[in-house]
Amino acid sequence: VRAARGWTDLVVTPERGVRVVDGLLTGLHEPEASHLLMLEAVAGRPAVERAYDEALRGLYLWHEFGDVHLLLREEGPHAANCCGNSR
Repeated sequence: VRAARGWTDLVVTPERGVRVVDGLLTGLHEPEASHLLMLEAVAGRPAVERAYDEALRGLYLWHEFGDVHLLLREEGPHAANCCGNSR
């Protein structure tokens, strides 16, 4: 990893994968939000689904007025899915 400057149109998805991120703090978003693809790229779909199921059971709040949760990378690395920083 090298620090750099500039702009990217990179979209983090489960298919693209991630190489450096082990987890992230995030708010809760609507089920159809594209943000969930990034969460799935880090933690995997099962972990995201469990987090959202628990949030619904616990009556967590959503968006700017809501709660924050920590998602950690799933056990198996996503390196096989990661195509690097190039297109």
